[in-house]
Amino acid sequence: MSEEFHRIKRLPPYVFESVNKLKAKARAEGKDIIDFGMGNPDMPTPPHIVEKLVEAVRDPKTHRYSSSRGIPGLRKAQAAYYERRFGVKLNPETEVIATLGSKEGLANLAQAITAPGDVILCPNPSYPIHAFGFIISGAVIRSVPFESETGFFDMLERGVRHSVPKPTAIVVSYPSNPTAQVADLDFYREVIAFAAKHDLYVISDLAYSEIYFDGNPPPSILQVPGAKERTVEFTSLSKTFSMPGWRMGFAVGNERLINALGRVKSYLDYGAFTPIQVAATAALNGPQDCVAEIRATYKHRRDVLVDSMARAGWDIPSPPASMFAWSPIPEKFRHLGSMGFATLLLEKADVAVAPGIGFGEYGDGHVRIGLVENEQRIRQAARNVKRLMQNADQIIAEYEDRLGISASVVPHPSVKQTSGAGRT
Repeated sequence: MSEEFHRIKRLPPYVFESVNKLKAKARAEGKDIIDFGMGNPDMPTPPHIVEKLVEAVRDPKTHRYSSSRGIPGLRKAQAAYYERRFGVKLNPETEVIATLGSKEGLANLAQAITAPGDVILCPNPSYPIHAFGFIISGAVIRSVPFESETGFFDMLERGVRHSVPKPTAIVVSYPSNPTAQVADLDFYREVIAFAAKHDLYVISDLAYSEIYFDGNPPPSILQVPGAKERTVEFTSLSKTFSMPGWRMGFAVGNERLINALGRVKSYLDYGAFTPIQVAATAALNGPQDCVAEIRATYKHRRDVLVDSMARAGWDIPSPPASMFAWSPIPEKFRHLGSMGFATLLLEKADVAVAPGIGFGEYGDGHVRIGLVENEQRIRQAARNVKRLMQNADQIIAEYEDRLGISASVVPHPSVKQTSGAGRT
């Protein structure tokens, strides 16, 4: 009875939990931690959405069980959003389902469509649920490096060629968490052509569809002709309307995949609290000025971060979209790995970031910075980082001495994805 449970054995230690423990320890010591670690939107939900929630919750009829697929008005509102924003027509009865956030939706879809031993092609680095939703469901992951000398599609071809059994699905996510990379319709056309050639399903995560900064809104993969024949796409209201704790997302697209997700959900939940669904409907159907304001706030924070950190001696590429910056570790600290560097930032600069290793082994040369602090706090973080940079040699030496290691052999934690199919 002491043996670890089968599915739990397939999960590595959660890197972010280590960071959370360090943050809690620092705060218990009275430190003021500037926390860029979690992608947790800090702006308030727009007032008209909150008011609709309050109005709905006063009606006792809304206190009963809801629908696991989402109330009809909400599904119609999401279909209208897709037609308005992407020019994509969806049947709200068969091609739209409301989820308890896109994370829950993706995990339940994995449960619905995955057989033990199925192979899934997944970018690396990537948001953890993209891989581990399928791993928990019994699949194996073939990791595809985001950046490769041979090119993304060449690596996908290699993944198919060297996987036994043949992969059943591919995951894509743009704008990307954590890398903030974006994709255009030409890229999506190649994805759909590749999937059709190899008879794969496509799982697209479009959680950051409205958080973009270059005036070029990210497209949906469903805009590609024929995409709906094999694709399901997830979106979320968490970032668009600053509604993270409301847990409201959607899956749309291929009718067979949506039906499979719906059947699994019908056994697991009764959907979100009805007043939340009513308020989400108001968000999608109501004025969109608030979305532009939220986007502008993230853009301003991005600009402040990139500028102030550059003056502190840390060059951070300017992200074109998402609420994150994906930053290479400064050269002097690179040998420590992302966990080592994140630990030093927390201990010596009172700044928390997410180590790139938490998003896959190919992310270890970076850290992810969430744009979830205001501009004054960002500038304070830059001043703290500047002091760290000025004393880098001494701080690194103390860190290595504490661990009893040398710069040439500094170990770092590694997220080892369970994958009988291997990695590309």
